[in-house]
Amino acid sequence: MLKKGNKLYSILTGTCPKCQSESMYLEENPYKLGELFKMHERCSHCNTKYKIEPSFFYGAMYVSYAVGVAFAVAAFVISFLFIGTSLLTSFIAIVVTMIVFLPVIIRLSRNIWINFFVHYDPNAAKKPSQHTAL
Repeated sequence: MLKKGNKLYSILTGTCPKCQSESMYLEENPYKLGELFKMHERCSHCNTKYKIEPSFFYGAMYVSYAVGVAFAVAAFVISFLFIGTSLLTSFIAIVVTMIVFLPVIIRLSRNIWINFFVHYDPNAAKKPSQHTAL
């Protein structure tokens, strides 16, 4: 099973990559499309800032290409090789898969992208918060 401290845990659950104590997203369900991109500004446990710099998550577009290709290949393999459908039906399966899983692909890509730059710290959630009043 996945345990805290593993990057895969943070990527698959969408939790803070530093302390893995809470979701980075305001709405955990990616299929609430109006809330898909809305994130907390900082982690309430370790104060990690999610948007490290302006337009930080534009880099996730490159990751989403690779994740999308993986989903498309999986759809093809399942439909064409395992089920034995025609090439046209396999193509339709790929298109439907990409449409249905688009919100998941977007979230996974963002999670992977931020985990490239922020690393797990087991003591991060234990440290007192650095919040300052404005």
